[in-house]
Amino acid sequence: MAKYNVDTIDQKILRHLISNARMPFLEIARECGISGAAIHQRVKKLEEGGVITGSRLEIDPKALGNDVCAYVGIQISQSNFYHDVIESLKSIPEIVECHFITGKYSVFIKLYCKDNEHLMNVILNIIQEIPGVSQTETFLSLDQSFERQVSVNSNIEPKRSR
Repeated sequence: MAKYNVDTIDQKILRHLISNARMPFLEIARECGISGAAIHQRVKKLEEGGVITGSRLEIDPKALGNDVCAYVGIQISQSNFYHDVIESLKSIPEIVECHFITGKYSVFIKLYCKDNEHLMNVILNIIQEIPGVSQTETFLSLDQSFERQVSVNSNIEPKRSR
């Protein structure tokens, strides 16, 4: 996919939408100093350019009783099992993220469970029973320190080592 050239107005629009996806376009227009129609056009172009891929409502997993957040590294026994393993993982509602990674594991997932017993059941009786899964390692999240979207604009250059 080609990279989309985001100008300063687009950056302002994106920062407003990241902080509040429900912010009315007219309010964003006032903040950016342009018309509401221009905001609609720019957002449409950002969507068509693949910069904006959707908007979503965020739910606190703990508010729904999911008190355990865990990450699981999964080793796949043979590469030809990869697609079938991924399809099986997609069907597990507790899994909220899945990444194909480098290193010791083939796949790294994030999941939420009600408690440790629920987590143990998902790992032992569901994930480890998937054909092609040869090994798992589980990491419990004790606290989520922060979460954020990708930075839209950073005027700070990274420090270079000397």
